[in-house]
Amino acid sequence: MIRNVIFDLGGVLVTWRPQEIIDAFYADDALRAAVRERVFQHPDWVEMDRGMLDEPALVARFAERMDRPISEMAALLDHVRDSLRPLPASVALASSLRDRGLTLYALSNMSMPMFRHLESRYGFFGLFDGIVISGDVKLLKPEREIYEHLVSRFGVRAEETVFIDDLPRNVEAARDVGLEAIRFESLEQCARELEALLAPD
Repeated sequence: MIRNVIFDLGGVLVTWRPQEIIDAFYADDALRAAVRERVFQHPDWVEMDRGMLDEPALVARFAERMDRPISEMAALLDHVRDSLRPLPASVALASSLRDRGLTLYALSNMSMPMFRHLESRYGFFGLFDGIVISGDVKLLKPEREIYEHLVSRFGVRAEETVFIDDLPRNVEAARDVGLEAIRFESLEQCARELEALLAPD
C-alpha cells in the first residue's frame, strides 16, 4: 500500500521552463543560445544546485564566461527566481492527497537561496512533512544517495512510497532504490497513474 508521495518541485509543482526564461530576458537569438549553453547547461549551474557554489561566485563566473556585466547576470538570476511559480492544479493534487491521509515529501535539485525564496513567497510547502533540497544536503538527483537520504531521514518505507519527477533519469534512479515512481508528463497522466497505485486491489 502506498502511504507516502514524494514530489519533485521544478516541472511538477513549480514552473521550470529554461528556454522561456531565456527568451523573456534576451531578444537576440545568438545571445539566447550562448546563455543556454554557458549558463543554464554549464556545470557551474549543477554546482550551484549542489550547494557548492554560492550566487555571487556563480554570477561572477557567468559574467566572465559570457563577457557581460555582472549586474546583467545578477538580474538574470533574479529573473530565474521570479519565474518559479506554483502550478495551481499540481498543488491542488498534492493537497487532495494529503486530505486522503497520505504523507507528502518534496525532493528537489535547487540551491538553498532559490528554495528560501519560494518558501517565503508561497504557502503550499506546509503540505509536506519533510523536504530535501540538494543545495542543503550536497547531493543531487539522480544520485542514489539523495533518495536514500530522504528515506533514512524521515523513516519512510520505500515500498510504501511513490516518487514523482518530470525527468526520466530521476524516475529510473528512484526505482533503483526501491521506490515506486511516476514520470510527470501532464497533470492528467500523473493523476491517473497515481490513482492506479493508490487504488485497493
